[in-house]
Amino acid sequence: MTTDTDTAGGRGPGGIEVKPVAGHIGAEITGVDLTGELDGTAVAEIRAAVLRWKVVFFRGQRLDHARHVALARRFGEPVVLRGRGGASPPDVPEVETTADRLELGGRFGMDHEEWLRRRRHTLLRGWHCDHGARVDPPAATILRAEAVPPYGGDTTWSNLAAAYAGLSAPVRAFVDGLRAEHRLGVGYQPRPGDDAYVRHLMDHQIATVHPLVRVHPETGERVLFVNGYYVEQIQDLSRAESAAVLQMLLEQAVRPEYTVRFRWEPGSVAFWDNRATIHLAPGDTAHLGHPRIMHRVMLTGDVPVGVDGRPSEPVTGSAPGRW
Repeated sequence: MTTDTDTAGGRGPGGIEVKPVAGHIGAEITGVDLTGELDGTAVAEIRAAVLRWKVVFFRGQRLDHARHVALARRFGEPVVLRGRGGASPPDVPEVETTADRLELGGRFGMDHEEWLRRRRHTLLRGWHCDHGARVDPPAATILRAEAVPPYGGDTTWSNLAAAYAGLSAPVRAFVDGLRAEHRLGVGYQPRPGDDAYVRHLMDHQIATVHPLVRVHPETGERVLFVNGYYVEQIQDLSRAESAAVLQMLLEQAVRPEYTVRFRWEPGSVAFWDNRATIHLAPGDTAHLGHPRIMHRVMLTGDVPVGVDGRPSEPVTGSAPGRW
């Protein structure tokens, strides 16, 4: 996802129009059919919009699995996951399908509502970037909606570059040199007694020490690299100090002015920079009785680098480029 251009909204030379939808993050793109062969100009304009607005939205797109993967390849190398949910297409390994009521209900002895309650037992716990415990989290995600409830099911994103810039100068100087451990399952609240999901986490543990502020490899922006689901402990701080600092930074990261919320429709596509955003999947659909079926393709990313030039260091469970 490399570009030398930027966009602040408006119609580009390829006929694509970028319409910002919030002050710091999010733009809707019109004038392009993602099922077709995108030319170099269209690719460059979309790429620039993703870097500028962090997440962009398209509506009325008729992508199937093959075209979804082909679209992703115009912007990077799709990730091939070793393990996917049972709803994912077996013959297209780049596509992961999340059918919430199908995938979560009954897994690990929990129904859908208990799963969400234990994953998001505080307001901030659900916020995450995709695969943030890896040493090389995906660079971007392209998510498309196949079926959505008639109401509810929105996704919210936050701009972590804007959140960092919004900190006071003394706090920015303080966090610039810190590092934190990101570990799979930190935000999960265990069940009393035997817990099959805890056993699953222990058998599939992934952890990495990331800089608390990463330098975006393309824009050069400093990004507040925090989220509620993976970050466990800031190194060199006591447990009490770490908890207090993380709480403050997470609250900063998801301030309403840094966020955008998207109302899905069948055929909607969201394309976001996973290096500069965190997002919150919806928790308001379990009781509605309607399916929410989404398909995603992720693009391979690089190892984050801090302000001091030091890269992230794997602790367990991942290595650069190996999924």
